[in-house]
Amino acid sequence: MADLLPPLKPIPIKERLSVLYIEYGQLDVLDGAFVVVDKNGIRTHIPIGGLACLMLEPGTRVSHAACALAARAGTLLVWIGEAGVRLYSAGQPGGARADRLLYQAKLALDDELRLKVVRKMYALRFGEEPPQRRSVEQLRGIEGARVRETYKRMASKYGVEWKARNYDVEDWGQGDIANRCLSSATACLYGVTEAAVLAAGYAPAIGFIHTGKPLSFVYDIADVYKFETVVPLAFRIAARSPVNAEQQVRLACRDSFRETRLLERIIPGIEDMLAAGEIPRPEAGDDQVTPAIPNKKNIGDAGHRT
Repeated sequence: MADLLPPLKPIPIKERLSVLYIEYGQLDVLDGAFVVVDKNGIRTHIPIGGLACLMLEPGTRVSHAACALAARAGTLLVWIGEAGVRLYSAGQPGGARADRLLYQAKLALDDELRLKVVRKMYALRFGEEPPQRRSVEQLRGIEGARVRETYKRMASKYGVEWKARNYDVEDWGQGDIANRCLSSATACLYGVTEAAVLAAGYAPAIGFIHTGKPLSFVYDIADVYKFETVVPLAFRIAARSPVNAEQQVRLACRDSFRETRLLERIIPGIEDMLAAGEIPRPEAGDDQVTPAIPNKKNIGDAGHRT
């Protein structure tokens, strides 16, 4: 059936809704449409091509057809724990631009170029140029102090008791409400940021400040936007101490991403940060084989596999 359908043309990330959570349902493709089928057999249609990221909570099953359609539509599937406590796995519909992957790797592997990118990230994050003649390690120390102070200031602003950013994923329920809200909020941000990174054609694992994790670059990019988007709303909700705090945070994040037009800003932001390295993107070598069949032009982002 899929082969009889016309080829999909992914919608650019900036024009999509940010994130949707699914739990206790079967994701499938029925009559050519992406649907969730609950235990009673009720179908709920999902406009998969208009979403940047689909978060799959415990109790969700996904068919092969659903995974294939999500990949063709350029929608990231992320398997998470309850309330977004853990990120177990993610499907990769993007990252299909070798030139951008090589460009990113070249910047990350050269200490001088990496420092330029890190300085740009800090400048965008804090709204001012970082001190001159500082190494990446020294900048991380400065950042850590400012982040801790920012948490304290926001907790005081919203009247939330605050000790430190700390939680135990093995004993989630024992964490204080502020940390639980912050963790749920950052999980939302990481999901949409990873979708944007892949759509732009880059690798989530090749970081500049963070390293050694599958989402190191995602953490780098998300940190730039964290304190202007999800952190204030996490403290605001924590101050109310609702029974379903994590759910309230996720709904607030969804609305915030739409209001701030975050997805419109992330991909240009990535390009701006990497451009600070001041090097051109690598070109194919003279002895390399170029595509025998040129890629078709589409309206999607650079990293979409179409």
